[in-house]
Amino acid sequence: MTQPLPDPAALDRVAQAALRFVADGMTLGLGTGRAAEAFIHRLGERVRGGTRIRGVPTSIRSDELARKLNIEVVSLEEVERLDVAFDGADEVAPDLALTKGLGGALLRERVVAHEADRFIVLVTPEKLVERLGSRTPIPIEVVPFACVPATRNLVKLGAKPAVRKKPDGFPYHTDNQNLILDTDFGPIDDPARLDAAVRRIPGIVDTGIFLGMADLVLVGDPGGVRELA
Repeated sequence: MTQPLPDPAALDRVAQAALRFVADGMTLGLGTGRAAEAFIHRLGERVRGGTRIRGVPTSIRSDELARKLNIEVVSLEEVERLDVAFDGADEVAPDLALTKGLGGALLRERVVAHEADRFIVLVTPEKLVERLGSRTPIPIEVVPFACVPATRNLVKLGAKPAVRKKPDGFPYHTDNQNLILDTDFGPIDDPARLDAAVRRIPGIVDTGIFLGMADLVLVGDPGGVRELA
C-alpha cells in the first residue's frame, strides 16, 4: 500500500506542540519517521537555545540526525530511565492502539517506548482509523532464517505477507539485520488476539501492533493541534 505523504506544515505544528512536554535535563526517546524527524529538528532548535537534553534514538537514521543537530545521544546502557519517548505512528485507533513500523524501526521503537515514563505519539489526521489494519499492512520483523516458514504460517492466519524490498529490489533489512514482512490482515477486529497469534510463530521477533502503550496522541489538524488521551 502506497500512502500519501503527510503535510509538512502539519508535521511541524505537531512537533512544536510536543516541545511543551520537554523540560531542561530530560532524557528523551527519539523515534523514527517523518513525524519523529520533525520533532528532532525542533528539539535541535531548543538545544541551540540552551536546553540540556539527552536522547536515545530508535534507529541509525534518527541517531545521525540528532548528532547533526548537536543533541547529546546516549544508549539504553547509559541511562536507567527515559522521561518521555516521542514517536510517530502509521495508524491510531480510538482506544489509542497503534500500528507502527513503516519506517522499519518497530522493535527498537517498542523497547524505547517501554523504557519511558510517558509515550507521546505525533501524527497527522489521516493516520486516525476506526480499526487497525484499515490503512496500512502490519509490519512484522522476522529473522532471515525463519522468513519462509513464518510467511507460510502467516498465510494460515489468513494474512497476505510480503517481504519488504528496497528501491533496488533487494530485501530491506532493519538496523537489527532482520527482514520485515508487510502483512495485510485487512481491518482487525481483535488486535490483541491477532498479535498473540503472530508472536507464537517461531522466528518473529516483533509486530507493528502497539497496544496499551500510548499515553497521549497529538494530532496536527489544519487549524491546530488536538490531544487524544
